Amino acid sequence: MTARPITTYALLHQLADGPPGDTLSLQDLMTQFHRRAFGMLLLAGVLPAFIPLPVGAGAVSGPLVMLIGLQLLLTLRRPWLPRWLGRRGPHRSALQRFVARTGKAFQWIERWVKPRLDVLIAHPLATFYTGLLLLALGFLLSLPIPFTNYPFGLLLLAFAVALIERDGILMAVAWGFGTATTLAFGLLSEAVANWVVQTLG
Repeated sequence: MTARPITTYALLHQLADGPPGDTLSLQDLMTQFHRRAFGMLLLAGVLPAFIPLPVGAGAVSGPLVMLIGLQLLLTLRRPWLPRWLGRRGPHRSALQRFVARTGKAFQWIERWVKPRLDVLIAHPLATFYTGLLLLALGFLLSLPIPFTNYPFGLLLLAFAVALIERDGILMAVAWGFGTATTLAFGLLSEAVANWVVQTLG
């Protein structure tokens, strides 16, 4: 019987252990986590949604989420980052705060999350659809829409955990909420645009 890989929370706890001022570079995350690299990069990308920043979290997270989504859309086997971006990443202190705030939630979630239905993670069509949704959600996250950072952060966190844990069931749930969110904002944008045209006309 194959042993279950180390869990997401355990990975985060390991990464958080060390001097708070250290920077966890995105390139190091890619190198260290290999097959889980897309999920770990996505998780690093959504950290600002849960941690107060002097600038909008979406301005930081959105472009990185879109970059990850584009690479999954192209069904790349390994993530790629430009060198200048790969050297950047969250400070360990930010990860420590995140782990402290979400530890109990992760421990509850991981009772139910496990590797299963890998076809919904690894199949090229599944990877393509995951990338398409991440591209759309990253774009929405980057917009200055009030009160959306935390909900988008939770949804993207579900995608990240599904990729890290190789849980196809969780990915299917994330697809459902991601599709509904994208369609809802699309319809809302169309309604607002029509209202503006009618008002100005």
